[in-house]
Amino acid sequence: MFKFRILALATALSALAPLAWAPAAQAAAPDCPNGGTVRFGIEPFESAARLIPLFNKIGDALGKKIDCNVQILVTTNYSAEIEAMRNNKLEMGEFGPLGYVLAHQVANAQAIAAYSGPDGKPDVYTAGIVTWPGSGITKIADVAGKTFAYSDPASTSGHLFPATELKRVGIDPDSGIKPLYAGSHTASFETIRNHKVQAGELNSTQINAGIMTGEYKPADFIELWRSSPIPNDPVAIWGGLQPGFKARLTNAVQTLDFTTILTPDELKTVGASQAHMVPQVDAAYNPIRDLVSVLHLDLAKLNE
Repeated sequence: MFKFRILALATALSALAPLAWAPAAQAAAPDCPNGGTVRFGIEPFESAARLIPLFNKIGDALGKKIDCNVQILVTTNYSAEIEAMRNNKLEMGEFGPLGYVLAHQVANAQAIAAYSGPDGKPDVYTAGIVTWPGSGITKIADVAGKTFAYSDPASTSGHLFPATELKRVGIDPDSGIKPLYAGSHTASFETIRNHKVQAGELNSTQINAGIMTGEYKPADFIELWRSSPIPNDPVAIWGGLQPGFKARLTNAVQTLDFTTILTPDELKTVGASQAHMVPQVDAAYNPIRDLVSVLHLDLAKLNE
């Protein structure tokens, strides 16, 4: 049996203390890194309460495939996961597309896999901007000057795509609205649903999760804009891993089958529409890099 633990990181460097508390490792394959433990970071795209039990299952299954201990670390924000890999505290991670682009640039992250879509290719999702009935907003231009919920500065659907759309219609995505960074897609959804802001981001993954829990009701929202498909979150490994183990880990992740790991509803919660992983490549995220250029974003500052 391979042991793993869910840890919350206030910052990337705070991972140092929890690692000292990890249970004694079981016998592991000799090429396992970090004393026999693979540290797998998860960005907080959902609430920790929902992510923890699901990635417990995934970590266990992956540990058995690679004959290593797997330690799951749920970070407190997107940037903490990137910093953890940059500081050699993670061997792999699930990143949002924008977070991955930054992690590739500063932390030698290399995309290897993503959830499969119905066509057997890497899955996609969409970003959106919504408001609620009675907010006084009926079209995207009305968002100017209003309170607006983003999820996280390093989020693709929670910041990059809605900010690009606001700019396209002539609204400065920073000073042309009153922005609030809620911290996660779940928090952004709740902020909008409870009318704490007048508009905000709402992606398709959060909508699916809300439908599953009964928290999302279409009549409670007015959709102002919906993006074209976005490549879904990649699983990326640290490029400094020993080549033989890197190849072994890559194969294990790319062939993960969730049929006996997660239920269909649990798959929706982690953002998957199908029950397996497929290979993914870095070039798939070039459109994300293009939008970064359009907004003149400084990726380094996003991670501060």
